[in-house]
Amino acid sequence: MKYKIKLRPNKPASPHLNGKVERSQKTDKAEFYVTVDLSSKDIHMQLAEWQHYYNWERPHSAHNGKTPIERYFEVSEQTPFSDEVEEFYQAHNERVQLSNYRRDLEIAKLKRSL
Repeated sequence: MKYKIKLRPNKPASPHLNGKVERSQKTDKAEFYVTVDLSSKDIHMQLAEWQHYYNWERPHSAHNGKTPIERYFEVSEQTPFSDEVEEFYQAHNERVQLSNYRRDLEIAKLKRSL
């Protein structure tokens, strides 16, 4: 609440709700981990090189063939700074609902049975 960030937790065992992370991990497994020895003394340097390549040089289909940094610069001028967001944020208009997976599941079952 202090930083005006909404918490929207994923329910357990829901990779379909966490697709971006799952996709990133799939790429890491297929393109990074197969090329390195995890016990190597310079693994941290190799990881830093991979991160640079992944974000600055590797085209991503999710960005229509652009790199993440190219996409960042495309949208950066449209993205407000935190002070602008805070200026227009109206806490009283926010609905905060804490996640309770079991309760939500029971409510969903009740709705389906009606």
